[in-house]
Amino acid sequence: MLHYGGNSRKARMFMENIPTFQQLDRFEFPARKAVRIVLADIDDTLTTDGRLTAEAYTAMERLENAGILVAPVTGRPAGWCDQIARMWPVAGVIGENGAFYYRYDRAARRMRRVYAQDAAIRRANRETLDRLAREILEAVPGAAVSADQFARDTDLAIDFCEDVAALPPAEIARIVALFEDAGAVAKVSSIHVNGWFGTHDKLTMAKRFLTETLSIDPEAQNRAVAFIGDSPNDAPMWSYFENGVAVANARRFKGQLSAEPRYVTRQEAGAGFVEFAEALIDAVK
Repeated sequence: MLHYGGNSRKARMFMENIPTFQQLDRFEFPARKAVRIVLADIDDTLTTDGRLTAEAYTAMERLENAGILVAPVTGRPAGWCDQIARMWPVAGVIGENGAFYYRYDRAARRMRRVYAQDAAIRRANRETLDRLAREILEAVPGAAVSADQFARDTDLAIDFCEDVAALPPAEIARIVALFEDAGAVAKVSSIHVNGWFGTHDKLTMAKRFLTETLSIDPEAQNRAVAFIGDSPNDAPMWSYFENGVAVANARRFKGQLSAEPRYVTRQEAGAGFVEFAEALIDAVK
């Protein structure tokens, strides 16, 4: 179990006065040394041009070897998350924008799957989302259901640039509006608009994961956690965690985010994650 002090609630009272998008070298040594769990977005944070590089994967393994756990927090689907929890050097994974977390017990060879909604609700929502998918594709030419949709349990991912020609911002906003008009939550990542029914998001399930699997109280032990991401759907995480970090490609969203990261790496995507990992590892040597 991990136990670290720090009054995050008091600290966040002053967050509005803390400059955002500071260079990573402003992340002071004592604060880096206190981090024991890294929550990390996947697309364009761990990955580069759609691929997980050897350097980024090795950085996760080096963090684990240094005693710093890693847990991806992603919009990617349940099928991917099962593989990630089993095969990556991670403590678990939060998937489909907070619909669930998976944690694999290697000693027992058993997967723990925890969902925000029960199976009956998920089935009913799936029927509605399937109808909504048809409506969105008809209304927004050039959009597509994401190639990974077959592996999803709880949400609908509309591709606007991963496997299709990039759509303009107005069309992305149109997709968001169609989700919201149907009563769904819609979040924009670097590649998809993800829509779902329910109150869960990356932050709510990340907090549950920390509490239930790692015995970390995210309020009292906020400084033991760092989050690194790149896009608008990461804003709740940046708002909550004092150690909120972005890879450099997040700068394209500056001024468009409901909450901004405190620090930013010099490098983009997976190389930025490696830069961040090295800063943490240096602090615990």
